Order: sequence, then C-alpha cells, then structure tokens
Amino acid sequence: MNDSQDSYCYSFPAVRGIQAGKPFYIATCPLSTIPKIFIFNEEEVPPELRAQRQLNKSRIPDMVRYLVENPKDYVFSALTASVASKVNFKESAMSNLGTLSIPMDAQILINDGQHRRAAIEAALKENPDIAHDNIAVLFFVDEGLKRSQQMFADLNKYAVKPSPSLGALYDHRDVSSELARYQAKHIKPFAGFTEMEKSSISSKSNKLFTLSSLKQANRALLSKGVKEGFTEEEKELANQYWEAIFEATPEWQMVLKKELSPSLFRQEYIHAHGVGLHALGLLGCGLLTEHPKDWQNIIKKLKNVNWLKSNPEWAQRSMQHGRLSKASTNITLTTNALKQILGLPLTPEDRILENKYITNTEA
Repeated sequence: MNDSQDSYCYSFPAVRGIQAGKPFYIATCPLSTIPKIFIFNEEEVPPELRAQRQLNKSRIPDMVRYLVENPKDYVFSALTASVASKVNFKESAMSNLGTLSIPMDAQILINDGQHRRAAIEAALKENPDIAHDNIAVLFFVDEGLKRSQQMFADLNKYAVKPSPSLGALYDHRDVSSELARYQAKHIKPFAGFTEMEKSSISSKSNKLFTLSSLKQANRALLSKGVKEGFTEEEKELANQYWEAIFEATPEWQMVLKKELSPSLFRQEYIHAHGVGLHALGLLGCGLLTEHPKDWQNIIKKLKNVNWLKSNPEWAQRSMQHGRLSKASTNITLTTNALKQILGLPLTPEDRILENKYITNTEA
C-alpha cells in the first residue's frame, strides 16, 4: 500500500464492482495497516449512534491465539468497511481493475469484522512477522450513519453459525474433534451411526448420536476442558472404554445386528440420546479414577441397567416435564444412578444434587 504524506491518500490495488447500482471496491491490505486506518465506534457511544455492535472483548483472546499459533496456516475472511468520504478510482488498462485512493482523513468504519480487526492489532504485538500478510477488504462508499447501520443489519440478517457437529467435522486443529471423527468411523457403536453434520437427530433418522455429543462425552470421560488436548494414551483409553460400553449394552448390539431400528431405539431408550451418552462419559471418568486396573470387569455390570424411558428411575433424573433433558443437573443425576449400579462412590457435589432432586433415594 502506498500511503505517503505527499498524496494525502491511502492507495490500494483494487477491483471495482457494482451492487444495487452502486460501486464497491475489493482491495487487499497488509495486516500492519489494519489498526491504523480502520476504526470502530467506542463502546460508550449509544447504540443508536453506532454502525455496529459493541466489541465483545471475550472473543478476542481466542482469535489472537489462533493467529499467533498458526502463522503459516490461518484463514481470516474479508472485512467490510464504509468510507465516509468521496474516493477516487483510477482504472488501469483493464476495465474495473485499478487503484483506489481514499483520503487519509476519511473516517473508515468497519461494518463487519471489528473483532477480526481487534485480534489483528493484538496479534501483531505478539508476532510482528505477520505484519506483511494481507487481508481482503470490501469497501463501500458511505452514505451516512443510517446507511451504515442498515448495512450492518443486512450483513448479519442471514448469517447462520454452523452447527457444533459441522464445526467438529471440519475443525482439524481441535484434538477432541479429531478423536470424535475417528470414533465415528472406527469405534462401535458410533461407526455408521453418527450424525456428522447436524446437532439434532430426526425421529426417523438411522443415526444414534451426533458428532458434537460424542465430542462432549469424550471430554467428560477424560475430564478435559474445552481448550485442553488429549495424549495418544488418553485417546486409546477412550476408544477402549466405548468399545467396553458397547459390549455391556445389549440394545446397542441389537441395533448393529439390525434387530432393533435406530428410530425405535431412540424412541424407547435414554442411552440412545445425548443425556445418556454424556452420562456414560462422566461415569467412565469416575470408574477409571476409582478402578484404573479392573474397570473393564466392573463395566460389565451395566448389563443390569434398565435403560427404558418408561423406567421410573429416569423420570427424576434424565427428564424435565416428561422430556429428556441435557441440562447439567440431569446429566449428573443420570450419572449418579449408573454409579450406584456399578458401586462407585458419589462425590459431595453428587450427594447434594441427590438430596435436592431425588425423593426416596438411598444414595
């Protein structure tokens, strides 16, 4: 970019296009220039006088870490900005290709991408080497605050966040997603029965679990936070655990033998749902902690579990208002019942929930 004081302009190689009868410009800018020329409204400005949402600072650290930890393998989508000034576009020999000149004193507001801009600014301080990388910028010539606010509304109106399952399917940096994908292809009962894209399963689906629920169950099993990774030994242990669960769960085996349809399984049993899968993950965490050597023998006691939704045991534990619930309280109460069947001790926190929610319990 040429931004010499002699021209009093920022100059960008750009492509001109037309949208709704009005010109817009697509340019590439070095990351080093982004904090200097792109501004965003300060938080104290009232919403009615802003052109975008307040900056959510809690989002920035993860974005900064992503940039800093992946300097050779990151992707940032284009920024969209409004220029509150007249601009000059000088065409080259090819139509609609040329140089976009923007006055240096022009106000340039980001309509979409203010969090990316803040992350770039912070990342440059940690890793100056990315300063010469580029990011695409879509420039619109601003027609005032009302137009900028409408642009923000239009840009975000149809934006849909991908489902957690689809995110796990495509995220090749997250080790928990990697483990879930592997299990969905190779480990019973997940192989062939995992919904890889959606985060809910229709009543007539031939799938049993979602990729996102499997990912959550693994984190519960290995007692890992969202940002923690798995060792190879932990991955293998998780695979062994789920295979042992499969061997101790007749209904899962019946589905694989085509003696029970997935849709009927989901209709009748709680361990065909996320609450059951997550509870089994938490159960495994307690089991592996208490019995690291002989857990595979103890897990066989799961054959005695009555998993039917009609079992009154689950009404107070796995359900709210007659429907299965994945609320943390319901998952823990479901886990407690399984712990008692396997003879595992309840934690003090477990007992508090038992006393609060379960009537006529001997826990």
